[in-house]
Amino acid sequence: MRHLLSIDDVSADDIARIFATAAEMHDVQRREVKKLPALRGRTVINLFFEDSTRTRSSFEIAGKWLSADVINLSAKGSSASKGESLRDTVLTVTAMGIDGLVVRHAASGAAEQISRWIDVPVINAGDGTHEHPTQALLDGYTLTRRLGDLAGRHVVIVGDLTHSRVFRSNVKSLRKLGAEVTAVAPPTLMPSGVAAWAQADGFATSYDLDAVLPTADAVMMLRVQRERMSGGFFPTAREYTVGYGLTRPRLELLRPGTPILHPGPMNRGLEISADAADAVDSAVLDQVSAGVAVRMAVLYDLLAGEPDAVTEKNGASA
Repeated sequence: MRHLLSIDDVSADDIARIFATAAEMHDVQRREVKKLPALRGRTVINLFFEDSTRTRSSFEIAGKWLSADVINLSAKGSSASKGESLRDTVLTVTAMGIDGLVVRHAASGAAEQISRWIDVPVINAGDGTHEHPTQALLDGYTLTRRLGDLAGRHVVIVGDLTHSRVFRSNVKSLRKLGAEVTAVAPPTLMPSGVAAWAQADGFATSYDLDAVLPTADAVMMLRVQRERMSGGFFPTAREYTVGYGLTRPRLELLRPGTPILHPGPMNRGLEISADAADAVDSAVLDQVSAGVAVRMAVLYDLLAGEPDAVTEKNGASA
C-alpha cells in the first residue's frame, strides 16, 4: 500500500516527478474552468484533528479540481469528540468505501500508525512535531520556480525549530534537492541533539541570524508556536524579534532577489515584519498557490498514477 507519510518516502527522482506534475497542475489555476477528470468517482476524506486553514483548504481544492468527491471531517465534528478512539474513527470512515485519507493529528507518528490500520492511501498533513511532507514539497517547488536548480543553493531556515514539523520535512527535502541548509534559532528553540542530527543529515546550525543572512539564497521564517510551549522559551516577544525576527533592517542584509518564505500562519511583528511579509521578494502567496498544485500532484500520484509512482510502503496492512 502506498502512502506519503514522510519525506523519507520519496526520492529525489520522485520529487522531481511530483514537481513536473505540479507545474502542469499549476496551469489549471489560470483556466476559466478549473477541472480535470483524473479522480472522477474517487472519494477523499480530509480528517483533521488540529485546526488548519491553508492545508485543509488546499487539499480540498486540489481534490475537487481533480474531480474527486472531497469530505472534510474535524475532531470537533466527529465521534472523536465523544471519546471514540483514533483507530475506531479511522476504521469507521474507511469502511464507508473511501479511496484516500488526508490526516492531520497532534500526535507525532499518528499518520504512520493509521497507515497500518487501513488499506487506502494515507497522506500526512502534519503529525505533531514530526513531519509535514506536502508543505516541504510545496516549499521546494516554490523555490525551484524562483531559483531554478537548488543544487548548491544556501537556504536559511529560522525560528521555532524545536516544535516545527515543517523544519524537519524541509531539511530532508532540501538536502535531497542538493541545497545547503542552515538552521537558525535561539538555543532554547534548537531541537535536542541537533548537533548529531545536523552532522548526520548534512546541514549547519547557527545562533547568529545576522551573520548568516548575507550568504542566503533564500530565507524561510517559521512561526513561533506558542500553543505548543509549556514554559518560557524566550523572555519576551520583543527580545525574540530583536534577535531572530526578519525585521526591516535585516532585509538590507539580504542580497537582491532573495526569496522570503513563511509556511503560515504568520505572527506579523514577531518572527516576520510586515515589510518582509509584503516585500517584493516575498514568496508567501506563491507558497499558497503552489500548495494547491503540489497537493494535486500528490493526490494524482497516489490515486491515479502508476503503482510505484510515489512510494511503496512495505508491510502496511489493514
